[in-house]
Amino acid sequence: MKRLISLFFVALFLTAPLSPVQAAPSVVRIVGPAHQTFTGEFRNDDLAQELTPSGRLGQLVYVPVSKSKIWIIDPALIDEVATMTGDYTLANEAAPVGSAIASNWLGQLRKVSINNEVIALAYGNPDVALAKSLAPSELKMYYTFGKSQLQIALGRTVRSEPKAGWGTGKSKLSAPLRKNYSDNRKALTRLSRVVDSYDLMMMRMRLSQLLSPTLDRDNREFFSYSAKSAVAEQVNRLRINPGKYQVTTESAKLPFTIINKFPVQVTVDVAMVPMNSRVSVESFVGVTIAANSKEQLELKLDVIAPGETTIFAQITDETGMDIVPKSILQIHSTVIDKRVTWFTTGAAILLLLAAVAQSVRRVRKGRNSEI
Repeated sequence: MKRLISLFFVALFLTAPLSPVQAAPSVVRIVGPAHQTFTGEFRNDDLAQELTPSGRLGQLVYVPVSKSKIWIIDPALIDEVATMTGDYTLANEAAPVGSAIASNWLGQLRKVSINNEVIALAYGNPDVALAKSLAPSELKMYYTFGKSQLQIALGRTVRSEPKAGWGTGKSKLSAPLRKNYSDNRKALTRLSRVVDSYDLMMMRMRLSQLLSPTLDRDNREFFSYSAKSAVAEQVNRLRINPGKYQVTTESAKLPFTIINKFPVQVTVDVAMVPMNSRVSVESFVGVTIAANSKEQLELKLDVIAPGETTIFAQITDETGMDIVPKSILQIHSTVIDKRVTWFTTGAAILLLLAAVAQSVRRVRKGRNSEI
């Protein structure tokens, strides 16, 4: 009988549910599509509604504090919430209402997750497989940057586990939009070689949101177009003004302007490449342009032969890598080079001497005929 009672209690212990302390922690995912355009405005105020206690994201944080949770968080979404806590604008020009809502939600997230593990996803929550195929080195930066940003937002240490598979879902980004992503990423990467700007780095990191599985078709197209326009505007902040020049002397110094609209000093090289051999030009090394300013340089040009010439003015880094699209300088030369003059003068003299010699021979021949 005692043996039966013992077996009963052993079976009861084995089949009893685990206590909360023993139970596996539940996973809470704080993710969502992008809401902020690449020029800074919010597309609409939908995020504010999601952050209310009854909203999708509000229901995840307005809960009792628990020690058995793991928070999986997209740092880009938290950055959007942090931006919303201050003054923000809407692309539809409506009056924003989410500042206090965002502040309360962010404070509640810090409170409710304080005793839990927090894991930062790659910044923007991109489809990891897609990001790895398009830009593996950039994906590593998304993880590093995401962890740093989330730690700043929450004021605590968080983890980043690139190999743990916390990122889920597949992006349905079309082939043309994938190309746009790659083109934009490369353009910002080139700029970053000479422009040390946090805003530029932030835009580069935000491109990851275009790869997020949470974007529907409308959002994929909208934010891809927003990124393309914003990147083009950034690229245009560093440029050489195109120009047309009339040259009437054998040597000339042609003024041209290089513009830097970034809030930081930039140092670049400028390669001058003529498209034919009518002119000879020199390039520039180590040109420094102060923040938000322009610098006028003088291009030394020697004319070899008159006519039309196109010079490509290309901003590069110290290794010769192109940074922004080239500018075009059109040259129209009407001067005749000394070497050409000497050649034509010499030819004329030879022709004159030949004519004189021919005349002399005729005179002599005539005299001989008379005799």
